[in-house]
Amino acid sequence: MNPLVPLARREFLRTSGLGCGALALAHLLGRDASLGAAEKKPHFAPKAKSIIWLFMTGGPSQVDTFDYKPALQKRDGEKLAGADPKTGFFTTSGKCLASPFKWAQHGKSGSWVSDVFPSVAKHADDLAFVHSCHSVANNHAPASMELAAGVTRPGYPTMGAWLSYGLGSVNDNLPAFVVMHDAKPRGDDGIWSPGFLPKTHQPLLLSAQQKEAIRDVAPLAGMTDARQKAQLELLREANIDHQKTHGDQPDLTARIRSFELAYRMQAAAPEALDLAAETEETKKLYGLDNKDCATFGRQCLMARRLVERGVRFVQVFSPTNRISGGAVADVPWDGHNDIQVNHRDCGMMTDVPFAGLLTDLKRRGLLKDTLVIWGGEFGRTSDSQGSKGRDHNPHAYTTVFCGGGTKGGAHYCATDEFGYKAVENRVSVHDLQATILHLMGLDHEKLTYRHNGRDFRLTDVAGRVIKEVLS
Repeated sequence: MNPLVPLARREFLRTSGLGCGALALAHLLGRDASLGAAEKKPHFAPKAKSIIWLFMTGGPSQVDTFDYKPALQKRDGEKLAGADPKTGFFTTSGKCLASPFKWAQHGKSGSWVSDVFPSVAKHADDLAFVHSCHSVANNHAPASMELAAGVTRPGYPTMGAWLSYGLGSVNDNLPAFVVMHDAKPRGDDGIWSPGFLPKTHQPLLLSAQQKEAIRDVAPLAGMTDARQKAQLELLREANIDHQKTHGDQPDLTARIRSFELAYRMQAAAPEALDLAAETEETKKLYGLDNKDCATFGRQCLMARRLVERGVRFVQVFSPTNRISGGAVADVPWDGHNDIQVNHRDCGMMTDVPFAGLLTDLKRRGLLKDTLVIWGGEFGRTSDSQGSKGRDHNPHAYTTVFCGGGTKGGAHYCATDEFGYKAVENRVSVHDLQATILHLMGLDHEKLTYRHNGRDFRLTDVAGRVIKEVLS
C-alpha cells in the first residue's frame, strides 16, 4: 500500500476502522518477545525487581563522603607518597589535602559518614559500601560510558538497555527504562544509549528543564481517541508493507512499537509522574519544600512512583544548579577549585532526597525489592589541585548499594591510608555491573547479544559478582 495514493473506500475502512480485534492484534504483535518488549524470565530467582541508580556525575570525592582517612587529616599539606601529578585531568600538587568536613560514626555498623550527608547517615545500617572501585578512564564522558556500558567509547548498550533486553517490561503502558536529568551530563546519550540493541530498549528521557513531565505526550487539540487509533493503524500498515518489500528492519520494528507504547503511555505516564496525589508529608520527606533540593527531590519521588508501577530501571542524574552561586555546570560534583564549596552544595541538593527515597521505599515495603545505587564515574585525588580543590581520580572511589538483596552496614575492600588508590580486593566497573545484573536475576556471562558476528555482553570478558555485599 502506498500511503500517498488515495484509498478506495473499502481499503480506507479496513485501515481506519481499527476495531477491537485489530487493536488487540497490534498489541499482541507489539509484544513480540524476540525484541524484548514482553516480560522475560530471569536466569535465576532475583533479589531485586527494579533499580534506582542515583548517578552522581562529576566524581564525588570518596575521602569527603564515605571513606574516612585519619592519616589524611593528620598529614594535611605534607607530601603524599606515591602521588602522580598527572593522575587526573589536570595537575595536582602532590601534597595531602585534608577533608574540610566533619566526620562521625553512625548506626550499629559504626559506618563513617561526613556531614555532607547528615540525612543519609541515619540510614548507615541499610547501606553497603564498596570502597575500592576503580576505572580505566579519568575524564567524565568516557568514564561515565565505561560505568554504564562497560567500554569508554559510545555505541554500546548501557545497563538500562541490557536490563530491558534481558528482562523485558512488566508494565505494558510504561517503558522498562527511564532516565531523569537536569542539564545533560558529559557523554549524554552515550550514558543511556541502547547501542546496537534494538531501539525498543532505549529509555524515556525526562528533563527537569521541560515545562511538562513528558514532552508531547498529550494528544493534539481536537484529536479524538478513535482518530488517533486510526492514524496509528494506518502508519503501522504502511510500515509493515514497507518491511515486506525491504526485509526485516529491527529499527523500523522498534519505531512501530515506540508509537504503540507512546499511545498507551498517554494515560499511564502522566498518572505515574503526577505528584499531586502524594501527601504533603511525603513531599516534605523528599525535600520538595526546599528550593535547594526540590529538583532532585521531585525526580527521586517520581522514581519511586515509577518502580512502584513496574518500571525496571530508573537512572537519576545529580542536579546541576548552584546554591553558592557560580555558573551552572553539567558536572556538579567536579570539585576542582574548592572541594568544600562544591561538595557542600552537591550535598545540599541530594542528601535529603536520597534519604527520603530510602525512608519511603522502606516504609512501603519496596526497599527489599528495589536496589538503590549511589555513586559517580570515578573518585577524586587525595592531594590538592590548587590549594583547595581535588582532581579526577580513576584509582579509587566508593559505590553505595542499598536494598534489593544487599547487606546493610557492610563495608567491602579498602583504599590505602590516604584514600588515594584501591589496594584491597579492587573492584572494577565490570565487577559492579556483574553484581547489579546478578541481583536482578541475570548471569552476566549468559546475557549476550549477537552483533556483527560476535556475542557481546555488558561485562565483556571480565566481571565478578561481589558476593560479600549480598544478603
